[in-house]
Amino acid sequence: MSGYSKEGLPVIAVGVGLSTYDKASINYYVQSHIQMNEYRDRVILPSATKKFGRYIGTCIKILDMTGLKISALNQLKFLSVISTIDDMNYPEKTRTYYIVNAPYIFSACWKVVRPLLQERTRRKVQVLSGSGKDELLKIMDYESIPHFCRREGSGSSRQSRNGTVGDCYSLYHSFHQQLYNHVKQQAALINHVAPVKQGSFHVDFPEPDAKDVKIAKTIESEFRKLGNQKELSHSLRELKIIGD
Repeated sequence: MSGYSKEGLPVIAVGVGLSTYDKASINYYVQSHIQMNEYRDRVILPSATKKFGRYIGTCIKILDMTGLKISALNQLKFLSVISTIDDMNYPEKTRTYYIVNAPYIFSACWKVVRPLLQERTRRKVQVLSGSGKDELLKIMDYESIPHFCRREGSGSSRQSRNGTVGDCYSLYHSFHQQLYNHVKQQAALINHVAPVKQGSFHVDFPEPDAKDVKIAKTIESEFRKLGNQKELSHSLRELKIIGD
């Protein structure tokens, strides 16, 4: 995030061209994308609403295409997943997508990508000439323009990057620091629940009363005596029959 538009909309800078989406799994990038969206909806937009004293429910995204290569088309699956997530879970959260620093191969890539987007999303995309600084100054102050748009005709955001906090891509930028801290805080709040063990379970039976134990033993003893008497009676009958 580099600042706010004159209407109070947060300005979010995205380095599309320099992104290396082949360095990790799609799931990793999707998770990061969702975290960013949640941070925008839970922190950035409410803060903008409070700052400007009126409801702010959308943002502006400036997409830097510096360094874009034709090989980026290999990541169409990722783009399709991201587009679906945004359309289903975060609709109408971006007012306009401004594309800047577009190289000559952008038109070829755009012809392939455009059909994958929803019509309502396609209507929001505006391709600006060069760094787009002049057009962006109409809707925001110079301080809110991302670093890669401040040098007209440079053709590369690398020439305007200085590695300081003014660099939108820097890990030391205040926005990134706030985002990382927020993610850490949310992770710390999660209560880790031990998994439920499957299979057999242990049942505790109450200890028997001493008196009940004595009664049970007495009954058992009497039954044994009764059984012995029956055996004796049966033996006597057999003897009587033999004697006869």
